[in-house]
Formats: sequence, C-alpha cells, structure tokens
Amino acid sequence: MKKLVDTVVSELNQILLGKDQQVRLALCGLLARGHLLIEDIPGMGKTTLSHALAKVMGLSYQRIQFTNDLLPADVLGYSMYDKQAGSLVFHPGPIFAQVVLADEINRASPRTQSALLEAMEERQVSIEGETRPLPHPFFVIATQNPIEQGGTYPLPESQLDRFLMRLRLGYPDPRAERELLEGEDRRTMTEKLPTLLSQADLKTLQEGVTRITASPALLDYVQRLLEQSRRMPGLLYGLSPRAGLGLVRAAKAWALMEGRHHVLPDDIQAVFPAVAAHRLEQGESGKSAERVRQLLATVSVLE
Repeated sequence: MKKLVDTVVSELNQILLGKDQQVRLALCGLLARGHLLIEDIPGMGKTTLSHALAKVMGLSYQRIQFTNDLLPADVLGYSMYDKQAGSLVFHPGPIFAQVVLADEINRASPRTQSALLEAMEERQVSIEGETRPLPHPFFVIATQNPIEQGGTYPLPESQLDRFLMRLRLGYPDPRAERELLEGEDRRTMTEKLPTLLSQADLKTLQEGVTRITASPALLDYVQRLLEQSRRMPGLLYGLSPRAGLGLVRAAKAWALMEGRHHVLPDDIQAVFPAVAAHRLEQGESGKSAERVRQLLATVSVLE
C-alpha cells in the first residue's frame, strides 16, 4: 500500500511543486474519509490540487464557485415540472460528485454555506422532503480567502468543525517557483494526469485505515492533548470529541501512508496542526498556530 501511496504523491508533486507535506495531508484527509479546507490568497494552487487529486484517483469532479448570490438550490439541485413526464423531475446539483470543490466558500451567504452541512456530515442531502444519498467516496475540498479580505463571511464554528483538516499552501520556494515559471501550464499537465488508483483500490485503502491500531498509551496522549486544549487561556472552548475522533482517524491514515499497521506519536504530531488549528482560532486570526505549537511542546507523549 505504501508503494501505491508514494506513487500517487509523486505524481501530484509534479503538479504542485514544493508542497509535499500539503499533498500528503490532502491525500491523508481523503483516506480518512474527512473533508478538507484550504485557506490561502488567490493563485496559490488550491484549485489545481483539488483537480489533480480527483484526476489521479479517477473520481468524478465538480467545482462550485461560491458567490454572494449563490442559492442552496444551486448547490444541491432542484425539481422542475417535466411536461413530457407529466411530473416533477429532480435535477441534481453539483454536490452529486465524488470530489466537490467548494471554491471561495466564505464568499457565499451563511444560508448557502449551511447547505453543505448535512452533505458533509451524513453523506446525503434532504431536498423537498426526500433524502438522496451522495456518491461514494464523497470528499469536499473547500477553499477560502483569508477573512481579512473584503466580501467574505467567516465560516461558523459548526461548519469549520465538519472539516477534518485545514491547510495553507503558502508561497513556493524560489527553486519551485522558477520551475513553475519555466514549465508547462499546470492546467494542461493536470488534464494529462493518469488515473493511478481504481475506486476499488481507494476503497481498500480507506478500509485499511480502520484496521490500523492505536494503543491505549497512544490514546492517553490524544486525551492529554484534548484536555490541555480545554484549559488554554483565551479560548472559550477547546477541542471537541469530534476533533479527537478526527485526530485519531487522520493519524491512522498517516500511519497507513507510512506503511505501518499501528499509530505512533509521530503520526499524531504530523497531522495535529492540520486537524486542530482551525478549531483553535476562534475569531483570532494567526493565534491558532502558536496554540498548536504550545500544545505539542507542553503535552508529554508519555505520562
């Protein structure tokens, strides 16, 4: 399995240069059956990463451009009377794809943002009194601009908590940027990407995550991180039980990607910033990274 994962990561690294850690975390989120939030300024490769990930996995892909006039029906779908059929016919929205890019999600109104809540949590949507299942796998990658930019609506905590991870891509290093400037257009390269995994392969990997073991001592470490976050000054609340479950699940996926059958503290520490930071921000932009560092530095692996 590790060889297969490394091949996927290597192929994605040809598209998104100099971002190996972010590529691995994005893949980790998919294997852990979570959802991913990417926060950065425009033009950093957020859309490229999502499209490339869907392409190498052979998954159906839809991009939804969120704007302030986008309605929930534009995301979920709607029913329209069909004269030939003599009845209402449902027209599915772009949410009915295996990989959904919710681009600039925080430019849409809170009402439209909330249309994703049930889909992300339950893998289904309720429309006009009928529950409709979403495809499997179902992976939402949402991008958002920093909240300091104009025309944005901050995501509520209930929405943020639905995202297993938040990533920031950041500027490329000079070497990667030069290669980007001299190389082929990334959009063209993405279209040429081969499909490296079948859906059966992906299902096997996702099921493999559930078979990775976490020792009682490892779970004690996770609990200490959760408990310490709830005592941190300046926070109204710490990490939730859902965050703890997500942390363990992400660490298991990371261990699988590393070719191991059990979770190590290193796996927890590798995914912890991406899992915890957006849950510890609480309206104070820039504070979460320091809080994450503080938790990892002060909570001992062994008690």
